[in-house]
Amino acid sequence: MKLLLKSCLAVALLTGICLAGCKEKDMSMKMNNPRNIRGVISYKRSFGDLNDVQLATAKKIGIRPISTREEAEEMKGRLVEIVACERYGLDSLTHSIPYLVPQASALLDTIGVNFLDSLENKGLNPNKIIVTSVTRTKDDVKRLRRTNGNASLNSCHFYGTTFDVSWKRFEKVEDPDGRPMQDVSADTLKLVLSEVLRDLRKADRCYVKYELKQGCFHITAR
Repeated sequence: MKLLLKSCLAVALLTGICLAGCKEKDMSMKMNNPRNIRGVISYKRSFGDLNDVQLATAKKIGIRPISTREEAEEMKGRLVEIVACERYGLDSLTHSIPYLVPQASALLDTIGVNFLDSLENKGLNPNKIIVTSVTRTKDDVKRLRRTNGNASLNSCHFYGTTFDVSWKRFEKVEDPDGRPMQDVSADTLKLVLSEVLRDLRKADRCYVKYELKQGCFHITAR
């Protein structure tokens, strides 16, 4: 009798496990539930660190300016290669190379992680920031100036300390099981990103310049 009872219990347990495992996945659209999204009072006032301020720090903690991409390859001991990952996306980088000094690479990682955490805490579906420009060689800047007169020959981007993050475009993170996710507007994502950058700037982790025409935040590590 005891043996029969044990067998029945085992069968019941296995059945329960099977039913739990065979339960259909929720494939309904995951909606946003936005809360506590404030942004900053003014992008220009909150992120007004001009080139001369950023440049002084870039020269202090960065590499020497390099002329060509071949020279950059020789600097790998002092630079960290950045690649698209779970923390951020990477643009095509037609006029820059994906290398940063370790301090700036760590800052970029922190921005990416804090942004994703903030989205979750604010009830928004996940999106990644997109890096649009990183370290530039002198050759890169010369080519860039043909189409962008604002590209400076005295750029912070020469020193491996500086990168640009788009506030117009973000990379939606898809659900691994294929569950549809409601979109988050770029305007809302920009507000959340501005809060992340404001906090890091207040913590003296970076300088930030709001670039209206370029559609990006210009960021230098401190």
